[in-house]
Amino acid sequence: MKVSLSWLREYVDVRLPIEELARRITDAVAEVEGWRVIGETWDPALVRVAKVVAVEPHPNADRLRLATVDTGQETVQVVCGAPNLAVGQTVAFASEGARLIDGHTGEPTTLKLRPIRGVESAGMVLSEKELGLSDEHEGILVLPEGTPVGVPLADVLGDVILEVSTWANRADLLGMVGFAREVAALTGGVLGEPDRRYSESGPDVSELVSVAIEAPDLCRRFTASVIEGIEIGPSPAWMQERLRKAGMRPINNVVDITNYVMLETGQPLHAFDYDLVRGKRIVARRARPGERLVTLDGVEREFDSEMLLICDGEGPVGVAGVMGGGNSEVNEGTTRVLLEVANFRAGSIRRTSTLLKLRTEASLRFEKGLGPEMAMYAQQRALHLFETVCGGRIARGIVDVYPSKEPPRTILLEAARIAQVLGIEVPVEDVRRILGDLGFLVHHVPPAKYSVQVPPWRPDVEIPDDLVEEVGRIYGYDRLPTTMLRGTLPPPEENPVMALRERLRDLAVALGYQEVINYTLTTREKLALVTDPMDTVRRNPLGVVNPVAAQHAYLRTSLRSSVLESFAANRRQAEGPLRLFEIGFEYLPVEGDLPIERPVLCAVLGGPREGRWRVGGGEALDFFDAKGAVEAMLGALGVRGTFVPAEEHGLLPGHTAKFGVGSEMAGIVGQVHPETAAAFDIDEAVYLFEVWVEDLVRHLPERPPYQALSRYPAVRLDLAVVVDAAVPAGAVLELVRSHRSQGVQVRAELFDEYRGPGVPEGKKSLALRLWLRADDRTLTDDEALKVGQGLLARLGREFGATLRG
Repeated sequence: MKVSLSWLREYVDVRLPIEELARRITDAVAEVEGWRVIGETWDPALVRVAKVVAVEPHPNADRLRLATVDTGQETVQVVCGAPNLAVGQTVAFASEGARLIDGHTGEPTTLKLRPIRGVESAGMVLSEKELGLSDEHEGILVLPEGTPVGVPLADVLGDVILEVSTWANRADLLGMVGFAREVAALTGGVLGEPDRRYSESGPDVSELVSVAIEAPDLCRRFTASVIEGIEIGPSPAWMQERLRKAGMRPINNVVDITNYVMLETGQPLHAFDYDLVRGKRIVARRARPGERLVTLDGVEREFDSEMLLICDGEGPVGVAGVMGGGNSEVNEGTTRVLLEVANFRAGSIRRTSTLLKLRTEASLRFEKGLGPEMAMYAQQRALHLFETVCGGRIARGIVDVYPSKEPPRTILLEAARIAQVLGIEVPVEDVRRILGDLGFLVHHVPPAKYSVQVPPWRPDVEIPDDLVEEVGRIYGYDRLPTTMLRGTLPPPEENPVMALRERLRDLAVALGYQEVINYTLTTREKLALVTDPMDTVRRNPLGVVNPVAAQHAYLRTSLRSSVLESFAANRRQAEGPLRLFEIGFEYLPVEGDLPIERPVLCAVLGGPREGRWRVGGGEALDFFDAKGAVEAMLGALGVRGTFVPAEEHGLLPGHTAKFGVGSEMAGIVGQVHPETAAAFDIDEAVYLFEVWVEDLVRHLPERPPYQALSRYPAVRLDLAVVVDAAVPAGAVLELVRSHRSQGVQVRAELFDEYRGPGVPEGKKSLALRLWLRADDRTLTDDEALKVGQGLLARLGREFGATLRG
């Protein structure tokens, strides 16, 4: 927002140096990003106010004229080509040596006198561009009548323009009156509000127009008035000057008044040509699907059923809170104006402007949350200006449709809460003064409470702590003392799921996996590649109301697609093995409630087993690399997983297993189905595993199991058994590791699986390496042999295993 210091001083007398004022505003109100001084380069002796006393043709040029100008000190003659030059005008005049802006190049220059078509020119009558006020260069700048002649131009037009960044919920700061109120509270000044008085000399407004609100949830208030006897023309110079300083282009007196009042009060307004309003009726309603309107920018726009339109008796005439329609635009022939000042729901306007990709000064203010009471305030101010500036006749009365008027909000604030939050006792008189200066009605309730009524322009103030913030920022954060923390900190709450996520992340990195972080938003098409068509939960993800991009429209219900995408994008640059993982959330929709956020670790691996700097046999990573990573993670967590064959959509049957801890499944590991891999542009075998964090955390021991190392050596045995081909090797290993005999512990590893000659059809040979150890003695060969025979007998009973000959 651009804040003109001269305009601001119309409402509050502030004489602080600009640096001090900017610092105070930044500390307490909103950030001042910088400022621009208008007239800083205008030499008071060389750039002055003058008056045109005569105009004559140039003897040697048809498009040039000779102007006789009274500078207040002398009368001089200048050559001027401006088409709007006229006798009696008060203008800006520059003498030789003045620093200006070149009207053609836009570069700074110094005025040098020279003959123009054979005629000497004693100076220059200036345009706005040459003064650096705007890009307007078609005509000279005409100053208001009554401007003193001969005074430095900087005393008349000099100003400071502050660039202020306001907050998302402070629409009142986007109006000069609201901003001045804050400055008055900061500096101890008195706020002077604009004149809102006007006379009503026209017919009764109820005879001219009717208003209906069909969507009260989107339109909270609608006021309308009619002004007759309007003559379209330029607005006064002082109004045009202020609009330009605020970054707006003057158009005509009617449009300029609506823009001026919006900048002054923060409340947007819109003027319709009354004679173009069909049926003399205004309706605020939701758009019908597919309904269209050509807006003031000349673009035809289509609306959906959640957008609010302003309609007349036959159809749309404006997009509520955003932009009016071209079919009711004020034009040169307009003589009667219908003035709309309404209030709309912030969320509705934000959604509409985003979907239409149409951001305006009006939508910017509505999006920040305007109080409904401001509509009547701005309506009255605009009618005052229509009467004084345009000479219009105001209809009697104002149409005011206010379906859901609420009483003013009152908040009970305890003085102890102020002291608790700010850490300082603020005197009663200071609390009442600060809140009163900001527009709050304050009543002291003995012994130590305040009853505070919130003003209509502050809908952001809802709870007592909001009032404490108001007191603190105006009282001065720099006045708050530095004190030690008081009270006791609450004990940290344990979060086992979060702790496990961090442990799994560290374990994955330690195993050589690289973490990727992907968007939680994706598309239905990508989810369909990795989710079961019968899984209605994962196939129907939650959609985003206002997606920033088409590829980020739905909350993901699986991490697999995003990790596979990352693998495909990085595999093209990787010459060695590639191992990626992500720990994130799956968002499983719940009807009528927030989605279930399910934490999952998803990893994908593929490529050659050896890296580029090591010589290997060219073997590729396989299922057992993925399974080994899972086993290593579980082992580091102090649990042992059991693996069972499984089938899963997107994974290759026969190469997939689920793993569990205790009686519950905690994840899955398998080869990505070649068709699924191909859908992600992956042309090699890749493997995937998932760890379901919440399912695993329930089975983790409070502390890892510990057993002291035996002082005695182990006896190693190799054992080869023949079992049915369908018997899982993991089940055999599990049985061997659980075997106990005569206080002897067994540790086992599978080092070979063989099928072929020497092994019957339908059978397989499993070669096991055993380490037998006792805690209290060194085992003899006979004892080791007995343990091995007992183990072989148990394998025979459980799996029909026989010793391989």
